[in-house]
Amino acid sequence: MYKLYYYPGNASLAPHMLMEELGVDYELVYVDRNKQAHKSPEYLALNPSGRIPVLEDGAMVISETAAICLHIADRHPEGRMIPDITTPERAKFYQWLMFLTNTIQTEFLVYYYSDRYSSDASDAPAIKEAAEQRLMSYFDIVEAQLAKKGPYMMGKAVSFLDFYLLMLCRWGRFLPTKPNEMKHLGKHVKLMSKHPAVLRTFEQEGLEAPFA
Repeated sequence: MYKLYYYPGNASLAPHMLMEELGVDYELVYVDRNKQAHKSPEYLALNPSGRIPVLEDGAMVISETAAICLHIADRHPEGRMIPDITTPERAKFYQWLMFLTNTIQTEFLVYYYSDRYSSDASDAPAIKEAAEQRLMSYFDIVEAQLAKKGPYMMGKAVSFLDFYLLMLCRWGRFLPTKPNEMKHLGKHVKLMSKHPAVLRTFEQEGLEAPFA
């Protein structure tokens, strides 16, 4: 059985939705960020960076959202949440996963925690505004991909990229141009928001629908 250390709506949301989609056995362990539980000695022993999520798979401990999702998808190939490794689609899948995690997800850290990126607090508004502009340009790139390949990131079939993207779109609900207001991203969000695994995950985490 898997054990996922999570906080509602955090980066643990993507692997949580993925496990629900696959129907695997797992246990949720709530990490109370409000009480700094992610900075406790016990949690830091699992993940020295103090970031959420962490996945335990038997004796193995894995951190980093993308790595966790890759591990789960590869462990359950029957779920077809990732293209077969012998196909060209696998390489494109990696490309888009790295874009979501290394580019968009990382930029959200700057957007939401802009005060951490300068020793001068007065710089924070400008840092956040610049991150905001970059995020909207990155979502434009995803919008173009969905226009060509949609309705899902890899075409006609759902992959775990789509759960990952939904998580990021939810994080973008405070941007001036919200991802769900874009033509193709909006269609994607509507499709994924009705997905049974998504509905179950949001209920378990006590979250409202992504753009309620």
